Amino acid sequence: MPVSERAKQFMPFAALKGLPEALAAREKITVEKIELSPEREEELDRQMHLLEIGKIATVIHYHKGEYIKTTGMVARIEETSRILQIVNTRISFEDILEIHFPD
Repeated sequence: MPVSERAKQFMPFAALKGLPEALAAREKITVEKIELSPEREEELDRQMHLLEIGKIATVIHYHKGEYIKTTGMVARIEETSRILQIVNTRISFEDILEIHFPD
């Protein structure tokens, strides 16, 4: 048997295609979106006014049942459509929980 054919004997295969992905999806825990208090809304509004295009920021935001931390350069702030874009990630103002700036 040629060496190239022998190597095929030992190649891994998935007996149940898609099983790892299905298990990972079942393990995901979804959370409810947190409603901000009026004081927290005011603090978030102050932080939003500190955002500038080209500035680095970390934003914790709600997305599809979980909270995600996105860090990067602010690429766009659309006040009319209420969208913040960090690099390629578009975030609705309503989904933002926290904003942090590097020291």
